[in-house]
Amino acid sequence: MKDCSEQVAGFERSEVRMSEDDRAGIFGKAKTNRGRLKSGLDRNGSPKAIGSRTQGSYAMRTMIQHDRGDYDVDDGVYFKRDSLKNDEGEDKSPEDARKMVSDALQDGRFADQPEPRNNCVRVYYKQEGYHVDVPVYRENRTMDPFTGAEKKWFEIATGDKWRTSDPLANTQWFKDENKKKSPDATANGNDGQFVRIVRLVKGFARSRYGWSNKIASGFAISKLVCDNFARDDGRDDRAFRQTMKNISFTLSLSNAIRHPVLDENISESGDAKTAFLKEKIDENLKHLDVLDEAGCTHEEAMKAWDNLFFTDWFSKQPDPSKKSKVEKASGPAVIKQGESRYALKENRHA
Repeated sequence: MKDCSEQVAGFERSEVRMSEDDRAGIFGKAKTNRGRLKSGLDRNGSPKAIGSRTQGSYAMRTMIQHDRGDYDVDDGVYFKRDSLKNDEGEDKSPEDARKMVSDALQDGRFADQPEPRNNCVRVYYKQEGYHVDVPVYRENRTMDPFTGAEKKWFEIATGDKWRTSDPLANTQWFKDENKKKSPDATANGNDGQFVRIVRLVKGFARSRYGWSNKIASGFAISKLVCDNFARDDGRDDRAFRQTMKNISFTLSLSNAIRHPVLDENISESGDAKTAFLKEKIDENLKHLDVLDEAGCTHEEAMKAWDNLFFTDWFSKQPDPSKKSKVEKASGPAVIKQGESRYALKENRHA
């Protein structure tokens, strides 16, 4: 396979991975939102939260760029179960818990007020192009009658049910897997080949507008990459391609995806969104077949990667074999982060 590791690494850094500045900006909004929530709960005489925590792709550091700025960050709010009671002393329903949080977040400065949704309360920042989702959790505590040990678990207010959920455990699972799987994992589990391949697969899955509501979720993709990861030291291009092949094969056997922490599935057999992911992998991974030809040129290789990711970024990268000695000594000549994003094409709904 033609070596495109330099270009794929550059693409992941500049076009896929969210910059630290963007991460800081989004987290700043989440922190401001926490202050608004605390004040609103006090104002309305509602129970005090015991804490808030960013979770999901933000905490796992797998958030990716989006050329429409359509970002979201999950910032869960936690309450003690005993505090979430109605006037009759019964447990608040999930709907009432979400409405309580939504009411606390109302602010006249918003163009569109926060609203309770099925799994969270959504706070819109439309001018900036993103939103903060606030899932509502309750903390449960029980004591083992034999050992006296205390057990703590969490439930999320989703739909009309309180459902067992542990987003903090999800994040720890992901970081632990990265440390085990990545040849170059950082001590805190925030980077490494495994994380980069997750970002690249998510980048592929979000590369066409028309796919957004049809394809597997980011968390499902993270679990699929984990189950099918093909480590390849120093070659993210080969690791990505083989991982995608492995995912396709796994989904040909079953498109059910097991949750990494809970005793349940992320998606069930017959799930349309995981089936759609496999379909698009199979349709587009064939673009890279040219890389296996002995005479594959730089231009042919770059066009193949452009076709896969639906961009023109790769074709702008210089041929390493034509660099001068000075250029070779200076390192990879790739576009730096912030200089370009995915190319906007007329037929982006393909």
